[in-house]
Amino acid sequence: MANIGGPILLKRTLGLQNDRYSQYIGPTTDFEPSLIDLSEFDPHDESLLSRGTLRKVSETDTFLMLPDHTTPGHEHVIEDVDAIENIVSPHGPALLDLYFRIIHPNFPILQKTVFFEKYNRSYREFSPPLLAAVYILAINWWDHSNELANIPRPNLRELERLARITLAEAMYRPKLSTVQAGLLLSQRPEGDQWAPTAQFVAIGQELGLHLDCSAWKIPPWERGLRKRLAWGLYMQDKWGSLVHGRPSHIFASNWAVTPLSENDFPDVEFDESDTVESAEYERGRLLFIQMINLSQIAAEVLDTFYTLQAIATVNAAGPQGTHLVLQLAKPVQLKLKDWFAGLPACLRMDSSNGSKLSSIGFLHLAYFATEITLHRRIIRSLSSPDASPPDTKPTLDPYILHICRSAAKTRLISAMDFVNRLTSSHLRAFWYFASKTNFALIGTFGSLLWATSPGKEEAEWYRRRLAEYRWTLGVSCKGGSGDGNHRLTEFAMEMLDTSTGLLKALPEKPALSRAGSEGEILGAGRSRNVVEGFNFGSFGNSAPGGFSIGPPRGDGSVGSYGELGPGRDDGGDGGLGIRSGLASPTTSISSSGGSQVGYETYLAPSSRYSVPGVNEGY
Repeated sequence: MANIGGPILLKRTLGLQNDRYSQYIGPTTDFEPSLIDLSEFDPHDESLLSRGTLRKVSETDTFLMLPDHTTPGHEHVIEDVDAIENIVSPHGPALLDLYFRIIHPNFPILQKTVFFEKYNRSYREFSPPLLAAVYILAINWWDHSNELANIPRPNLRELERLARITLAEAMYRPKLSTVQAGLLLSQRPEGDQWAPTAQFVAIGQELGLHLDCSAWKIPPWERGLRKRLAWGLYMQDKWGSLVHGRPSHIFASNWAVTPLSENDFPDVEFDESDTVESAEYERGRLLFIQMINLSQIAAEVLDTFYTLQAIATVNAAGPQGTHLVLQLAKPVQLKLKDWFAGLPACLRMDSSNGSKLSSIGFLHLAYFATEITLHRRIIRSLSSPDASPPDTKPTLDPYILHICRSAAKTRLISAMDFVNRLTSSHLRAFWYFASKTNFALIGTFGSLLWATSPGKEEAEWYRRRLAEYRWTLGVSCKGGSGDGNHRLTEFAMEMLDTSTGLLKALPEKPALSRAGSEGEILGAGRSRNVVEGFNFGSFGNSAPGGFSIGPPRGDGSVGSYGELGPGRDDGGDGGLGIRSGLASPTTSISSSGGSQVGYETYLAPSSRYSVPGVNEGY
């Protein structure tokens, strides 16, 4: 590329060279960093060795550049990319238009200007799996193109076969395009698998994506692309860890990537005179950044509660396990609350978008999945077999039990209400890969609360709510049909059927009247304070337990799941002016003069597992 005359964005690139690939030289390899510094580097910061070419990008970071032609499968690259292009020909340009109109603004891990510079010269300049991945995702929105809607779709199965084969071979000569292809293929409705994520993380480390490239001697656009791609890899790892229940591969101690800034996003990818397109790219940029921020909080939830060491620590606390969990949950819950409070107006569910596709649904769904993952751990601790010694009465105060279950119930209602308010413009848009499981987690959480209900009436309430949720998923499934998105909610329906099927084996629960159960749970003299302190506002018509899901408003927005608690001088939304999102139910508790003192008293045991004041979170 350096020999091509005229302006070209690919000159001096490190990770997207057409005939060489790079390997990061780490501090413990057979290359000694002190000896590398003795090498003579030319004006291009390269030094030729018998083993390859050293490329120095900073005072501390060096790569070994190796030729592509020595790697397995390289002789088939042109043949493979021709086969991929022939499958979609002559509709390649129309598919690229769909990709960069619907997917790219919300998941910007490509460099549009570089991509089209290469494509306009020749599609043969592309890595075969990347070109296939772009086409495969774009085909999901085939009917959204006036040019394509009325003609047969390409052979998607053959495209996917070629993508798998060529991606496996590309791993022998890894480039940024290899990670891009892997991440894009993972976004398919049925493309998420855990094992390949480990490979992509390893390839990213081979390419130095885990490093701070802010001052590297590479083109500025590549620095921004590397950072966006690195964070895309981070999200894939963390959300993959959450939805698959596996240990993460990325650790904070070996992650030096700095937060994204406006300068890390290209500013020439859209027509500046087109205000609508400009707004879409701006919203996509904010969506990507907020999803990264939320992913970091989700990673903290996983590290705090779901590592083997964290689980062992809570188990070792015995009867004080729940208090320890609540103590650990407080700072994470506050971060979630602050994250939601800081959402830009254009990312709120009630922001008007007309009939245009809107991908902000996957961001809000990820928020609820994070909340649910946190509260699942709290609920589990309440019923843990290690919570109290055998043949003794439970040591957990019934009031704490009630407060924790009520908070979890609020989260469930809010999440179900959110799904109920999704419109066709949300359902037909691009959804992040974890969304399929995140929809299912709402049903799983409801099943957990059903299984752990203390009485028959509460269990019956959850049974009815889950039946309503299944109906909502069925409607949403139809709303996303035609775009490959129907599998999002189909999977959730299948998992809901599985979890509720398992509940058939539950022993029959005791029948408790609401007054009786409240008296047993809270004790005489405290029930009035709890009723006043835990008024969760209006969710529609009343239901057992004082909760129900109201019908959607005509505007299709998510509804009032932030309006919690009486006696608030902020209009019930925590001063955020929101109609969507979840305000912490503890705000409602502290608004009642009588219940706050009791709650602090019962959540502050004399042991070392004390829990801070309720007015700050848990």
